[in-house]
Amino acid sequence: MKKPMIEFENFSFQYHVQSCPTLKNIQLTIYEGEKVLIVGPSGSGKSTLAHCINGLIPHIYRGQTTGTFKIKGQNALTQSIFERSMVVGTVLQNPDDQFIGLTVVEDIAFKLENLNVKKTKMDQMVQRVAELVEVDSKLASSPHELSGGQKQRVTMAGVMVDEIDILLFDEPLASLDPATGVKTMALIEDIHQQTDKTIVIIEHRLEEVLSQKVDRIIVMNHGEIVGDLTPNQLLASPLLQEVMIREPLYISALKEAGCTICESMNPECLDQMDLTSCVDQLKDWFETTKAPMGREHADVILSFDQVSFGYSPDHHVLKHVSFEIHRGEMVSLVGRNGAGKSTISKLISGFYQPTSGHISFKGEDLTGSTIKERASKIGLVMQHPGQMISKTMVFDEVAFGLVARGVHPEEIKRRVYETLKICGLYPFRNWPISALSFGQKKRVSIAAILVLNPEVLILDEPTAGQDLKHYREIMEFLKMLNERGMTILMITHDMHLMLEYTTCALVMADGRLIGDAPTYQVMSHKELIEAAHLKQTSLYSLAHRIGVDPESFIYKFIAHEKGGS
Repeated sequence: MKKPMIEFENFSFQYHVQSCPTLKNIQLTIYEGEKVLIVGPSGSGKSTLAHCINGLIPHIYRGQTTGTFKIKGQNALTQSIFERSMVVGTVLQNPDDQFIGLTVVEDIAFKLENLNVKKTKMDQMVQRVAELVEVDSKLASSPHELSGGQKQRVTMAGVMVDEIDILLFDEPLASLDPATGVKTMALIEDIHQQTDKTIVIIEHRLEEVLSQKVDRIIVMNHGEIVGDLTPNQLLASPLLQEVMIREPLYISALKEAGCTICESMNPECLDQMDLTSCVDQLKDWFETTKAPMGREHADVILSFDQVSFGYSPDHHVLKHVSFEIHRGEMVSLVGRNGAGKSTISKLISGFYQPTSGHISFKGEDLTGSTIKERASKIGLVMQHPGQMISKTMVFDEVAFGLVARGVHPEEIKRRVYETLKICGLYPFRNWPISALSFGQKKRVSIAAILVLNPEVLILDEPTAGQDLKHYREIMEFLKMLNERGMTILMITHDMHLMLEYTTCALVMADGRLIGDAPTYQVMSHKELIEAAHLKQTSLYSLAHRIGVDPESFIYKFIAHEKGGS
């Protein structure tokens, strides 16, 4: 019989700064060798549960506890963080936050050096774990030179190097492109199979996590565990919709067609799912559903003409990129980590100047325009909130741009409150930003730009780390702005966002533009998907299984979700 590794019994926790408990009467046992996924909307308590498991509670985040919490049969609340680190290894959602060494080998070996492991044994242990996570060829590299997926592997190696028992992954897919995310889940599964470690994953991207086997899914809401189910049980239940967690796209399509999903159909794996009872309904839905015609293009508002850029003459990050974005479009910019997407956004905003070529706004060359001049018409929301936030309090951060422009205080207050409400941040208007979660900080950085009403809005991963509720709030707000005429360019790894909200996609690979087409066509193009490190959508696989044209199926489903019929 498997031994309990993590045990919560009638466990509650209340932060000192909060008026009520964040965790309420938690009953949870995770056994040796299990792989468990924890999901829930923002504020559900899943991050607080993770802080208990890795020891940040009660040592860093202090508060009041009731009930019992054990790790490997020992009272976890009396253990030091050092003692906990010998049992639990945590991989954070942003790998850059976890790097210490100047090279990969130094970073992996850091923990062993602190444990005074002998050099010969240390070399063997580092080599073994580097080979396990497939970074053994990068040991001499700087961690910051690596791709997002490689960084994730290095952080895994750093926490696994000394044979810990429990691996805790805090949103491991948040900064990764879809293909790298799938590879990361495959790597976690390989580690699980080879080491039989207990693995706990906290993640919003349910469909990508379920690309590999998961033993149980713990669903949290309002500080309580509201579900402890197998993947098949969860996907056959209404619980995901009830707590506002995005279900896999193929599940949404099946429900849209009127199909009843049962546990016996094995819905956790589309390739192995029994679709016998659904084929006729899906085909009927496909044949009877009409998709609306696309809208006509307006004037060009932003264009690249043979733009190249390099940090040095012999190293070009962008190579002869040309495209046009029309006024009122909502466009996605996609591609693997390091393809040049963020460089494009910084060129538009004026942080970089092209090595060659021209960037135009409303037909006027932007060469010579300052960052300040461009900021009056082009807003940029960067990927990581820490890159933008400069104030201590939420209200002051969102108001900063308006204050700098000399807007009247009453007008500032009105516009800030209106934007905070739309972004789901109004209850936190008087909070210090340091007290917010990563997802909440992300919304603050978006709100600080939205409040300025730019003509073109560029967002780098706007929904990373957001639950479905806040994803929809932000995206519906952006959609409303778009319908009023604002042009929006989104750099994203979220294929659901691409399909549901953007009309066309610019596809980057190795510094070149390799695709410029309607989004549904891009997501039906196998070569583009592979080159851009996207992941073939499950809608494509579902259409293929029932024998209908995948491109038309994707277009009809997404158009129907947008409200077309």
